[in-house]
Amino acid sequence: MDDIIRTMRISGAGMRTQGQRLRVIAQNLANANSLPTDANATPYRRKIVTFKNEFDKAMGLDMVRVHKVRPDMSEFGKRFDPNHPAADADGYVLTPNVNSLIEMTDMREAQRSYEANLNVIKTSKTMLNSAIEVLR
Repeated sequence: MDDIIRTMRISGAGMRTQGQRLRVIAQNLANANSLPTDANATPYRRKIVTFKNEFDKAMGLDMVRVHKVRPDMSEFGKRFDPNHPAADADGYVLTPNVNSLIEMTDMREAQRSYEANLNVIKTSKTMLNSAIEVLR
């Protein structure tokens, strides 16, 4: 039974990290079309989640955790809009470095990982209930 509980905790850690990843992706998508308000401002910079394994002393296991939420330092896009208040001398406005297609793909991957961990917990719960029934 101890192994079943450990499995559930590992899956729970996976669900937490993927939930954090989904929140960052949602923030990226929400800001994908935002523009700076003046010529000296920079647009929204995409954020990236990195993971790490962290040893949980109480469990005696490596658990996945969010290591960092860091900015994506790739270049901003440019859009020609000479009437925009943030346009440079050539009429270009910097746009966020968020690619909605990549974000949607990452979101789907995070959702599937979350669901897989949830299914492990559901299966473990069923196994635990079956073991309890056998012991009665």
